[in-house]
Amino acid sequence: MKIASFNDFRVGVVDGTDLYDMTGALPEFLAELPRQRVNWLVANWARVQARFAQYRETGAPLPLANVTLLAANPAPQHVFAAPANYRKHIGELGDRAVTKAGRTAREQGFFLKAPGSLVGAGGALLLPKGSDRRFDHESELAVIVAKEARNVPRERAMEYVFGYSCLIDATMRIEKGVAEEERSMRKSFESFTPLGPWIVTADEVPSPGTLANRLWVNGELKQSANTSEMIVGIGELVELVSSVLTLQPGDVIATGTPEGVGPFAPGDEVRIEIEGVGAMTLPVRECEVRSPRPY
Repeated sequence: MKIASFNDFRVGVVDGTDLYDMTGALPEFLAELPRQRVNWLVANWARVQARFAQYRETGAPLPLANVTLLAANPAPQHVFAAPANYRKHIGELGDRAVTKAGRTAREQGFFLKAPGSLVGAGGALLLPKGSDRRFDHESELAVIVAKEARNVPRERAMEYVFGYSCLIDATMRIEKGVAEEERSMRKSFESFTPLGPWIVTADEVPSPGTLANRLWVNGELKQSANTSEMIVGIGELVELVSSVLTLQPGDVIATGTPEGVGPFAPGDEVRIEIEGVGAMTLPVRECEVRSPRPY
């Protein structure tokens, strides 16, 4: 099932070119907390799954082209990300790299991106106004956590996966000796984490470890790999993060980017496509207002 957040944080099921609005299947109190609808849905999936399965009978159909898709989960408690998780990506940034040579996600662990940096397929990648810094794309498979998870061994990790989405990890690069901000900050500008176009439930992605992962800029293929090339697989990532803190329903784990990372600029279009999950294209724009602390 493809579950989407759209318009004013409503929730629906995508079927072909239609979206069936299923917001009415959720408790009324969520109207006061609309950003939390997807988190509640994930946490209570066993209670509402049967009703959602009847979306053609109970949902209000809308043309998918007529809605604005928001981040697949607009408000996860955490967005975790794995650095250096594809061999061919390690070292390709040269002096701009911040991960020590030869080290991978297995040794480095994870970093955090601000949930406020999320944007959906109906949004845009926004770069700081007037910036002369380099901004890069990173194409990643996102894992959506199904339930509370603490100290989960990798052998049981897939029990804690609700589904998958596409994720672009946009990044402002460091300038050695000039500007070397913390990684989490450089990756947390508003709109720097496109997540979408929807969540595909895990039952529809039986082999997440063998998915094609591709990204284009202005129609030119820049990244092309397979999730089988990940150094730390999904199970081990869940084990790694849950060994540090408790994962919550709806949390997002970005599984790392393959080689081919490169820059984009205002006026570009960036497209990500992950086999069996979906695809989305976002325009790149410059913010309308220059920030008081420019970058």
